[in-house]
Amino acid sequence: MLSALGEQDRPLSALTEKFCRYVGSGEINSTVDDQAACTAAVARAYEGRPGAVEDRLDGLTVTLPDGCWFNLRPSNTEPLLRLNVEAGDADRMEALRDDVLDHPGRE
Repeated sequence: MLSALGEQDRPLSALTEKFCRYVGSGEINSTVDDQAACTAAVARAYEGRPGAVEDRLDGLTVTLPDGCWFNLRPSNTEPLLRLNVEAGDADRMEALRDDVLDHPGRE
């Protein structure tokens, strides 16, 4: 497989592009005064949404019925919350990203 890849004249990202099902935000770092309070505010905003599933294994992960999701987790070394969002298309990812980032506690 590596040999076949080496024979290609395109970068790996171009070769795998057609297999990407989701659009991702990449990691977005936000400075916050209180990581726990900000995370709790986001959790409260999503807990009543129909079909939303919350997971607390690594920070706060919320999966929505349309398959998009976000993960919000605190940095262990800085006063930051780290957000990653994935959705089926760029418009949905941006809308979800902006909704999560619009909660109180961010600077």
